[in-house]
Amino acid sequence: MSLVFSNHQIIINWIKKNFFSNWFNSLLTLVSLSSIFWVGSGLISWAIFQAQWGVIGANLRLFFVGQYPVSLLWRAWISLAIIFSFIGFSWGIIAHYTNLFKPIKLFILGSITVVITLLAIPISLVSSAKLLGILLLFVIFTLIGQQTSKKLPTFSNWLSLIWVLTFFLLLGLLQGALFLRPVRLDDFSGLILTLFVAIISIILSFPFGVLLALGRQSDLPVIRWLSIAYIELIRGLPLIGILFIAQVMLPLILPQDMRIQRVIRAIAGFTLFSAAYLAENVRGGLQSVPKGQTEAAKALGLNGFFVLIFVVLPQALRVVIPTIVGQFISLFKDTSLLAIVGLVDLLGMSQSILANPKFIGRYGEVYIFVAAIYWVFCYSMSLLSRQLENK
Repeated sequence: MSLVFSNHQIIINWIKKNFFSNWFNSLLTLVSLSSIFWVGSGLISWAIFQAQWGVIGANLRLFFVGQYPVSLLWRAWISLAIIFSFIGFSWGIIAHYTNLFKPIKLFILGSITVVITLLAIPISLVSSAKLLGILLLFVIFTLIGQQTSKKLPTFSNWLSLIWVLTFFLLLGLLQGALFLRPVRLDDFSGLILTLFVAIISIILSFPFGVLLALGRQSDLPVIRWLSIAYIELIRGLPLIGILFIAQVMLPLILPQDMRIQRVIRAIAGFTLFSAAYLAENVRGGLQSVPKGQTEAAKALGLNGFFVLIFVVLPQALRVVIPTIVGQFISLFKDTSLLAIVGLVDLLGMSQSILANPKFIGRYGEVYIFVAAIYWVFCYSMSLLSRQLENK
C-alpha cells in the first residue's frame, strides 16, 4: 500500500514540477490542454462521423502502385512480402542488441495492425488474406532474426549490404529482368515511384556529397575551387528549378539518338541538389575532428588515404549522423515535387484521384492518408538514425 502511495506521490511531484511550477507555466499548460482538446475532439469527431474513408479503400492500388500493369501486380505483392520479411529480420537482429521490443509486444503490434487493416480499409477478401500472410511473415522473420543474432553476433554488420542487394533485387523484379515482361521506369507511379526516386537519390548523393566535402578541403586549388563553385551554385538554386533543368535542358545537351527516361532525369536532379547540402554537413563533421587525430595516425605510419578512410571519416560521419539523416528525410519529402515535372508520384496520384468526379471534395481523407504514409517513412528513418548513432 505504501509503495502505491509512493508511486502516486512521485507522479504528482513530476506533474507539478513540469507543468505547474509557477503561475505562467500553469496558465500555459491549461491553454495548451484546452487547445489540444478543442482540436483533437473536432478532428476525432470528423474522422469518425463525417469522413468518408471509402475513397481510400477504393483507390488503395492507385496509391501504392499507381498505373502499374494490373496483370503484373503479383510482382508488387512478392516485393511487399520480401520487404516486410527483411524488415522483420532486421528488426529482430537490432532488437537483440537494443531490447527494442519483446515477442509479446510484437504480437500486440501485429494484432493492432491486422484490426486496422481489416476494419478501416474495405478491401477484398483475397487482398486481406495476402496482407495477413505478409504480416505473419514479418513476425516469423523477426523471430528468425533474433535467433540469428544470438548464433551470429556479427551478422548485423552485413545488414546494410544485404539491404542494398535486396533493393536491386526488388527493382529487377518490378521492372522486369531476365525472362520477365519489362516495365519502363516512366510507367512507375504512386508510392513505388516515390520510394524508387528517394532511395536511388539517397544512395547516389551520399558518396557524391562526401567527395565534394573532401574536395572543398583539398590542397589542390583546382579541385577545391571547383568543389566550392559547385556547392555554392547548387545551393543558390531552388530544387524545382534544378528538376526543370534536368527534365528540359538535359535532353537538349545530349545527342538526339540518346533519350533518358524522365525518372532517371529526376533522380539526377535530386542527386545533384542533395549532394551539395550533404557536402556542407560532412564538411562540418570533418572540421570537428581534432588535428591531433590526423597527426597521431601519420606518426603511426599511415599514409593520407588510410588516415582519411580509417581515422577522419568515421569520426566526422558519426558526428553529423543526425544532420545527414535530416537531409535524407527532406529529400524523401521533396519527391512530392515530381508531380510538378510531369511524374505521378504519391502526391500526384492523390491529385489524380481527387480529380475523379466520384471523389470530389474528399480532400481531407486523401491528404491525411498521404500525410500518414510520409510520416511513417520519415519517422522510421529517424528511429534508424538514433539506433545507428547509439551503436
